[in-house]
Amino acid sequence: MPLDAVGRFLAALDPAHRDAVAGEPRKEQERLAAAWEEELESDTDIDTLDELSPAAAESEAARRVMERRPR
Repeated sequence: MPLDAVGRFLAALDPAHRDAVAGEPRKEQERLAAAWEEELESDTDIDTLDELSPAAAESEAARRVMERRPR
């Protein structure tokens, strides 16, 4: 399992988004990973999901970050 935030974020993404983010510059990957970590920490709905399934919570937070990302 990846230990750094970018690796964990990439692992939480669905395959299509993972490929897209993997092709981004490292700074953008770090920015997205930071947004993902903030989403995990600040959203109370994700806290509840995290208690049931940490992987599902990480995936949901990653989906939300990608949904807000400008295209």
